[in-house]
Amino acid sequence: MLNGKRIAILVEEGFVDLELIEPLRLMKAAEARVVLVCVDAAPSYQSQSGKKIIAAEMTADKAVADDFDAIIIPGGYSTNRMRFHSSVIDLVKKMHGLGKVIAAIGHGPKLLISADIVRGRRLTSSLSIAIDLKNAGADWVDEPVVQDGNIITSGKIVNLPVFNWTIIEAVRANSQYPEKGSP
Repeated sequence: MLNGKRIAILVEEGFVDLELIEPLRLMKAAEARVVLVCVDAAPSYQSQSGKKIIAAEMTADKAVADDFDAIIIPGGYSTNRMRFHSSVIDLVKKMHGLGKVIAAIGHGPKLLISADIVRGRRLTSSLSIAIDLKNAGADWVDEPVVQDGNIITSGKIVNLPVFNWTIIEAVRANSQYPEKGSP
């Protein structure tokens, strides 16, 4: 289904287990080449629950936006750690500028705020960061999954099946969305 497509999944200490593990599992099942991208060269990262340990494959400063069809941003404490690293923010900005699929769940959209790509976009997230998105200029809605151009967002783990399917369909369509407001 996604044979030949490359998807980056961001990983950092404190990720929400299912918000990383399920997209990883399903993207691989869809035959995508998934690359776990981290902030620094730590050998592995522990989940927020402490039950999962994930090894990253490359650092964000070595990741090239052109090499990927999509990027997935899991939520959790990891987002608070990632959003202050210019290499991660730059990667998200570059992928956005190229019209690549950007998917964020739970607290993951915090990284979209740091990348300054939410203004005027219709998004959802965990309820606890809704005000942050609104303050950054997003049109926040309480829906299971929202796709606005190349950005896909979801707020809850219960919505992972729809979130994952929306990512697969967007990547499969190989759609390149111009930045909102572009001709």
